[in-house]
Amino acid sequence: MAKVTLLMTFCLGAFVVTLTLATDNLQDFNNLNISSFNLPNHTIIKQLLDVHGNNLYIDDSIVEFVSHYGYRIESHTIETNDGYILQLHRITGNKTNPNPKGKPAVLLQHGLLSSSIDWVITGPERALGLILADVGYDVWLGNVRGNVYSRKHRFLSVNNPDFWNFSWHEIGIHDIPAMIDYILHTTGQKKISYVGHSQGTTVFFVMTSELPAYNEKIHAMFSLAPIVYSSNMFSPILQSLSQKVNQLKYIAGLIGFYELKPSNKFFQNFKSLLCKETAVVQPMCKNLLFMIAGFDSKQLDKAKLPLILRHVPAGASVKQIIHYGQIIKTGTFRKYDYGSIGNLKRYGKVFPPSYDLKNVRVPVALHYSSNDWLANIKDVNKLYSKLPNKIGKFYVKYKKFNHIDYLFAKDVKHLLYDKILTLMSVYES
Repeated sequence: MAKVTLLMTFCLGAFVVTLTLATDNLQDFNNLNISSFNLPNHTIIKQLLDVHGNNLYIDDSIVEFVSHYGYRIESHTIETNDGYILQLHRITGNKTNPNPKGKPAVLLQHGLLSSSIDWVITGPERALGLILADVGYDVWLGNVRGNVYSRKHRFLSVNNPDFWNFSWHEIGIHDIPAMIDYILHTTGQKKISYVGHSQGTTVFFVMTSELPAYNEKIHAMFSLAPIVYSSNMFSPILQSLSQKVNQLKYIAGLIGFYELKPSNKFFQNFKSLLCKETAVVQPMCKNLLFMIAGFDSKQLDKAKLPLILRHVPAGASVKQIIHYGQIIKTGTFRKYDYGSIGNLKRYGKVFPPSYDLKNVRVPVALHYSSNDWLANIKDVNKLYSKLPNKIGKFYVKYKKFNHIDYLFAKDVKHLLYDKILTLMSVYES
């Protein structure tokens, strides 16, 4: 059994490395004639076609996407105290109420290998970022270091391995505080609301554990599929990786593999063609997602799948993955493990210190489900028991609701978002 697990881990690691290197070096897919393909007949940006003819449209950024639906969106650039340059997106309102003045501010924070576009990609009446704008919020969408919108540093090149020397710990103590401070300064408000999905929850709990002053800047935190304690995570892929995390860490360092790159133009086009609703191999695309997140065909909008996959992965450091592997394996919520000698130098002790969740004084609502292969109910319950200021645990009343349904499910508004809107209005007042 151990040999099988090791083989699975090695194969998966080799696949990730090969895929990353391959997509980095392939030429742009600019000469593909797609006139013979039956593209989805729904109105997305420029119908996924560019102005030159029948090439797939590549540059469908969040600004173009949101503007296409009639919402006013801005891009803001901020710098963290350790030199990373991040991009925030701000939806000030819809076409009937575009002015942000006087609107309560909310920050939506994406998960691992994702970006701000996750909060809008399903379009009006389904995407949380647009729903919040429609009901009168000043909506801010974060992008953490290393993703497709935040690949700059004051001194370091993105090709420098030092650029990628961060895990979600650094995101929690540098990126999220910088975003919150910038939003408060720009809006003149004293507090904001916070919604995080997956890693977006992890980094919030890091921040409020390590920097408790930030509790005073948040009305309430809404945690979608919280990833803090993870030893009961069901996903066989991630569990297998976690058991060999030290070997993966060594191999990644040995071959200089520091980054999980965003999809380039070739791979974006490739996924769009293979994963469209009418493609023969489309079931393979959704099953790859389900193998990590949990199976739920009913709530997955197959017509949206090519668009979703165009923006995944959005980029991350390998160190983020390794850090998750460490807490899955140990069942703890603690800082990055540098090995006994490295830990002694950095922390003054053999084992890395745990995050003190007693410092998280902000009101927290945990939203969870039974078919989430990453945020297991047992782990959510453990987190809930550690929090001092609970709003409550809120179970999504649909048995097959999985990890990506929090963003992309067809019925996510009435299954989840309506509850969040109600709670958010209460805690703002």
